Amino acid sequence: MITTQSGLEELAARLGREPLIACDLEADSLHHYREKVCLLQFSTPDYSALLDPLAIADLSPLAPVMADPQIRKIFHGADYDIRSLHRDFGIEVQNLFDTMIACQFLGEKEVGLAAALKKRFGVELDKQFQKADWSRRPLSPEMLAYAVEDTTLLISFYGQLSEELQAKGRLAWVEEECSVLQGVRVVSREDAPLFIRFKGAAKMEPRALAVLEELLRFRDEQAGRLDRPPFKVIGNEALTELAEKRPRLPSDLAGIPGLSEKVVQRVGAGLLKAVARGCALPAAELPRFPFIPRSPRDPMKEERLKLLKGWREVKAKNLLLEPGILANNSLLEALAELPEAAAVDAVIPRRWQRELFGEDVRNLLAAN
Repeated sequence: MITTQSGLEELAARLGREPLIACDLEADSLHHYREKVCLLQFSTPDYSALLDPLAIADLSPLAPVMADPQIRKIFHGADYDIRSLHRDFGIEVQNLFDTMIACQFLGEKEVGLAAALKKRFGVELDKQFQKADWSRRPLSPEMLAYAVEDTTLLISFYGQLSEELQAKGRLAWVEEECSVLQGVRVVSREDAPLFIRFKGAAKMEPRALAVLEELLRFRDEQAGRLDRPPFKVIGNEALTELAEKRPRLPSDLAGIPGLSEKVVQRVGAGLLKAVARGCALPAAELPRFPFIPRSPRDPMKEERLKLLKGWREVKAKNLLLEPGILANNSLLEALAELPEAAAVDAVIPRRWQRELFGEDVRNLLAAN
């Protein structure tokens, strides 16, 4: 367990001499208002190390290692990790290999790490710490053991997957997907209304949206003050009810699902004020959920899309892949809109897809 700057520098120098590094991280998104990375795990063929970013002010010595294209970094389900490393520390990852993507391209039915390690190594990961508060210190011996287990078998796992992908001619597919994944980043949505990310908001009428936005702002302020995730301050079900019913009196809060007596005592007055602000908003200023206008119905496009989905089903079945892994719906819709089959390669985003089925799609579209 590394908790000092000098220890980090020594670890970074050591990792910089490795050809392969298995990596993982633990965060605290279920326990605090602003999530943060609370632990970093690294394994090589010879040793494992845990790094405490809460105890070390400057993680910049790790940046050159993680960005070194000569060192392969092995993650499982890397999307969240890549975003978090860049958000919290400005760390970018190069030469990524995501074992979850590899499992998907091998047609594995269960791609979670616990299921994969149990199947291949007979190891059962203890899941009780998946939702633990990793910002708490000291970490228990059991939590430390759990953290180490997440990476110790990843290199062996990577070796098996690489051989199987190579045998199927799919290693380049996974490497291309991982190359794209390296560039994902946390997207700032500070300028957007909070209701944009609220499930069910798209079905609400403008006045309910105005009330919901005020309620969400109030909940967000409370969550920041208490340093708790917003959903632990007031649940979404309660906010939906409040936005629809728009209570005016304390007695109106009784019976609303998710609003216990304790919650009403703590924030009931604030909720009623938020509802009142939303109700007072002038009609001309009421928000509306942004919808992307639907294109006019095009029977030819619909027929092409139907044909493409049928083709995908057969192709994926022959390859023993999930259809969405082979080609997602957005790609099929874009292909169905093409004015001519010759433009297929400009729409298919990945080289492996163009090589695998570009000609098939061109022929299908040309014939229809």
